[in-house]
Amino acid sequence: MSTDPQAPTPEDLKRAFKAFKKRLKITRLDAESSIAGGPLSSGRRSDIVAISPPAEFPQAVWDALVRHGKLKPAGRGMYELVED
Repeated sequence: MSTDPQAPTPEDLKRAFKAFKKRLKITRLDAESSIAGGPLSSGRRSDIVAISPPAEFPQAVWDALVRHGKLKPAGRGMYELVED
């Protein structure tokens, strides 16, 4: 089995996964803050489950995270977290 020189390192995967989770959290918070309407309303939970991954990491990183069972493709270049 040959090693691919473009294969992401474990550190790359860890950083990318952390960046993905942070972007998903921020995207959900942003959606939740705009859903409610007024500052005194109770708000609603966001239904966002999939996002486009951060562009600063190559596609090979996202493919590797899918193979490792951390993410799953959601279609149209978007990914979602795999629930434990």
